[in-house]
Amino acid sequence: MPLPDVLRALLTAPGPSGYESVPAQVWREAADGFAEVSGDVVGSSVARVKGTGDGPLLTVVGHIDEIGLAIVHIDDDGFLWFTNIGGWDPQILVGQRVELVTREGRVPGVVGKKPIHLLKEDDRKKVPKLEDLHIDIGAKDADDARAQVRLGDVAVIAGEPVELLNGRVISRSMDNRLGAFVALEAARLVSEEGGAPGDVAAVAVAQEEITFAGARTSTFALDPGVAIVVDVTLPPLGSMQCFTPTTESPSMAATSTARAPLKSSASPAIAC
Repeated sequence: MPLPDVLRALLTAPGPSGYESVPAQVWREAADGFAEVSGDVVGSSVARVKGTGDGPLLTVVGHIDEIGLAIVHIDDDGFLWFTNIGGWDPQILVGQRVELVTREGRVPGVVGKKPIHLLKEDDRKKVPKLEDLHIDIGAKDADDARAQVRLGDVAVIAGEPVELLNGRVISRSMDNRLGAFVALEAARLVSEEGGAPGDVAAVAVAQEEITFAGARTSTFALDPGVAIVVDVTLPPLGSMQCFTPTTESPSMAATSTARAPLKSSASPAIAC
């Protein structure tokens, strides 16, 4: 099954926590054809489908931000030093290509660290810390780098989604553009069926990776009667059982584009 166009657009739109305007715009434009669309100053978006009666408001919620990096220092050699936006495993970053989002446009770069042949023997055995890493954009010196990037500019991992075997996809920002897309699709399908007994609102909330601000403010603003939250998760490695979900399977949240754990009293399981 090909990756849906809207999901692909969401996955490739840079938008770390606090800087979600680009993916939020993609999401709102996709919702505009079937729902009443609105947003707030926090960065969250709502696509509301009117109901056929006076039933309670049902919200389907997914956060639209992703983890990222923020530039905090530019050294004399033109290297960019950064801090985290959200939770990172620093060793995953080494050698990654990144995309910086600046006022002048997007700037490509790569994450580097001190070369292994310059490290002491004991240091070679240690996992690098975030403060050991920098971004190289090819600048010849600090002035050259500052002409392209400002302190406070943000970066995300670069790269298109890749479709694997058996309907699986790998991508940056799957956490949680996938959940935001599922919420959007749920509202679209309700709209196609002529509405539900009460209003249904898809909500793409901001800043989940740092403060949960979007979820908190949207809850108070919308005051739903029922809320369904969609997010990604992982089962413990080495203790997974694969099976094909049926109508009798435990409750789950899954699509054909990602593995999703199923609640079970046995070992953690995934849809395969």
